[in-house]
Amino acid sequence: MNNNKSRDHKKRQILKKTIAIFLGFQLLCGALAPAGAIFAEGETKTTTTTTQSLTKEITSANTKMPTAESLNLEVKSAILMEATTGQLLVDINSDVALPPASMTKMMTEYIVQEQVKQGKLKWNEIVTTSENASLTKGSRIFLAQGDQHTVEQLFVAMAVGSANDATVALAERVAGSEQEFVKLMNETAQKMGMKTAYFINSTGLSRADMPEKYRPSEDRETVVSARDIAKLAQHIVEDHPDFSKFTTIQSYKFRERDKAPIINYNWMLESNASIPSFKRYAYPGLDGLKTGHTSQAGFCFAGTATRNGMRLISVVMGTKSEPKRFIETKKVLDYGFNNFEVKQAVAPKSVVPGADTAKLKKGKSTEVGAVTESAVSFVVPKGANTDNVTFTTKMDDTLVAPIKKGQKVGEITYTFKSDNGDQKKTVNLVASEDVEKGGWLRLFFRAIGDFFKDLFAGIKNLF
Repeated sequence: MNNNKSRDHKKRQILKKTIAIFLGFQLLCGALAPAGAIFAEGETKTTTTTTQSLTKEITSANTKMPTAESLNLEVKSAILMEATTGQLLVDINSDVALPPASMTKMMTEYIVQEQVKQGKLKWNEIVTTSENASLTKGSRIFLAQGDQHTVEQLFVAMAVGSANDATVALAERVAGSEQEFVKLMNETAQKMGMKTAYFINSTGLSRADMPEKYRPSEDRETVVSARDIAKLAQHIVEDHPDFSKFTTIQSYKFRERDKAPIINYNWMLESNASIPSFKRYAYPGLDGLKTGHTSQAGFCFAGTATRNGMRLISVVMGTKSEPKRFIETKKVLDYGFNNFEVKQAVAPKSVVPGADTAKLKKGKSTEVGAVTESAVSFVVPKGANTDNVTFTTKMDDTLVAPIKKGQKVGEITYTFKSDNGDQKKTVNLVASEDVEKGGWLRLFFRAIGDFFKDLFAGIKNLF
């Protein structure tokens, strides 16, 4: 019996020495690794993914995607998009690449505004008209070679009067030549995800209508789909929310000596309701964007309007007359505003059940609170029944203190199912507070606690 007690005592002593040696070794190495790792067959990093349902005042889309026949549209293609979510509400041949005519200038406008935003260009900077700009035909303000005007003057002439010569002058100022600018246009289109877009000039003119000396060597034409024009419009309204400062100008006198001002080609401007010749086309809330017309393209229009906090972007291509492009646009926009609304599913800085904390290493605490970085909204049919929004979460499992409030700690993707297709929106989960790095003593005792917890869990699993 005494021999048995002696053997048990020796075993306990050996175990204590083993643990002491192991702890000492870990301290010398500068880290206390969980002993549970001894019993693991391999090292695996895990990311927590949670799928749940949120019962919100979100409606299921009972409205099917309309057809050209149901909307009584006479177009080659058309599209309607909600600007903040990118949700499509009308889609009629929207992926077919067609000549966009002067809607091409939307890309030129975007790039010029980006240059100003980045400080590479100033609105009051003087631009000298080149030979190429002076020879450009079509809609123009009759710039002569050597004429000098500000960037802003030329931009207004382009945005309001669709002036081809002003457009070329701006393109050359930005990139040195129009063809170098075209490279920038195509690169920007790719970055925006415009899959069908191909530009040959800054204006939308056909190759044959360009000054012969300045035509591209490759015998191709500018083509863009309605979907890609809508994407470009979405970038304009989101990246440059002051776009309407230019697009709502009804008329503009370019030079003092000019007998008549430039008249905005956009008959649908809301402000045109007081002008007898345009009031039948004026559309409440409409503040842009760009018309287009060539013999190849027909009459086109990219429009955007806002009502009740919802901004819609419409594109119609290939209509048969100047008034028709606005009549067809009204049908498309009316469908959107009459049948849909934007509803917020999740408020910014919301705590999400199951994803309210993220694990943290070397902090004063072992986790940090998590909230949504921004709001989540969906486009839903008016008057539909309440439905569920599902979400999945993906937490960052590599977080190490210190953590700053607002720092990304994961992602959450919300899904709203509808007959028009699932809508998905991914937003960041961010830290709701600062978490400082823990002191060495705190981390030391935490490591010891973790060590014994994992050690005994590992021993337990052996039996």
